[in-house]
Amino acid sequence: MRSFASDNNSGVHPLVMEALNQANQDHAVGYGDDAWTEEAVRKIREAFTPDCEPLFVFNGTGSNAVALQLCTRSYNSIICAETAHIYVDECGSPARMTGCQIRPVATPDGKLTPELVRPYLCHFGEQHHSQPGAFYISQCTELGTIYQPDELRALTELAHRYGMYVHMDGARLANACAALNLSFKELTADCGIDILSFGGTKNGLMLGESVIIFNPALKKEAYFVRKQSAQLASKLRYLSCQFTAYLTDDLWLKNALHANRMAELLYTGLKELPEARFTQKMESNQLFLTMPRPVIDSLLKDYFFYFWNEEENEIRFVTSFDTTEQDIEELLRAIRSYCH
Repeated sequence: MRSFASDNNSGVHPLVMEALNQANQDHAVGYGDDAWTEEAVRKIREAFTPDCEPLFVFNGTGSNAVALQLCTRSYNSIICAETAHIYVDECGSPARMTGCQIRPVATPDGKLTPELVRPYLCHFGEQHHSQPGAFYISQCTELGTIYQPDELRALTELAHRYGMYVHMDGARLANACAALNLSFKELTADCGIDILSFGGTKNGLMLGESVIIFNPALKKEAYFVRKQSAQLASKLRYLSCQFTAYLTDDLWLKNALHANRMAELLYTGLKELPEARFTQKMESNQLFLTMPRPVIDSLLKDYFFYFWNEEENEIRFVTSFDTTEQDIEELLRAIRSYCH
């Protein structure tokens, strides 16, 4: 059964699997001192900036925790949207590992703006209060929306004015770049992002992420923090080799464009139905909408997807790099049959 619950449920792209198999042909030095990791670092610097520092880690939560530890001290606060992954979906791991207060901000679309965060930029220098230390943002957001470059620059300029850092969770960065027709560099370093969690498991990788450091001030302690956070793999080549495949011949872009196109196809079919009402703009590979509860209950018998807000009968559909047009047509056919 094809899943529309999450792009995490998709498979591994054959070229990534081939890279893993190639890395498995012989012995290699552990902990990242191998040719596979060296090549992956080169590819990342080519795609982002020549002087960025990539550190490979096991997963998204680990990547966020490492990045935020580099941005903060335990007396800081981390400001994020109330829908942010670090606030809702990571079991308090970043809060525990940083020791920081997580301060959620109500947003209509999952995006922080200077206007929304300004009330939280207060009590600087007062010993009784957590000191604002970092903004955490997701690109794409948890609501499928996308930050434009000018929106990112407005946030990073504000943060830097207050001596803060900006951490971008790029679990779906590829989908955002594909949607905006921009490069990784144009949507991160060029916008003043200090540190990035660069993911790929939602777009064809098996496992692993890369913490990519752009701000030189954050590099000094990075390798120690990764090790102390239990995120240093002994056989690191099995993480890093995937990124080489991912960044070769624009595989990341082809996958993301396809996932976005499948979401657009699904959106086009759904918007014709009066029973389907979208709750967020469709900008990437995630769709948020409400439908009558009987339709949802019937659909859940044959398809796997998540409620986003069960009280409001709001659901989320997510498409992937391996979603097919047939998958979309069959889902739409089922929805239409339950609506009539």
